[in-house]
Amino acid sequence: MPLSEDEQRILAEIEKNLHESDPRLAREVSETTVYRHALGSLKWSVLGFVLGIVVMVATLQIHYLVAFCGFLLMLASAIGFERNLRLMGKAGVDQFSRAFRAANPQMRRSDRADEPDAD
Repeated sequence: MPLSEDEQRILAEIEKNLHESDPRLAREVSETTVYRHALGSLKWSVLGFVLGIVVMVATLQIHYLVAFCGFLLMLASAIGFERNLRLMGKAGVDQFSRAFRAANPQMRRSDRADEPDAD
């Protein structure tokens, strides 16, 4: 449902006040997305995985417990990578579905009621 003119005016006023009171926060909020955070986490996961491989291979002949810690680092990084990849995928699907509904306002809620749930 689109916003009324009064609601749009109020939102524009709030945005203007935010830019005036804290321009750094306004810039940060406008630049930050779900994808940016997840992408940063993916990069850290890849780095942790590579570091885990290096630790595991380098310490395998020294002590098996240290090598096992490298393996645990690899495992935690792989789980973190998979989790953030799923978050990026879910956010992308949600964003697409919102854009589709906004572009097709004639598709009413009763028309979607006969569609099966994705849950």
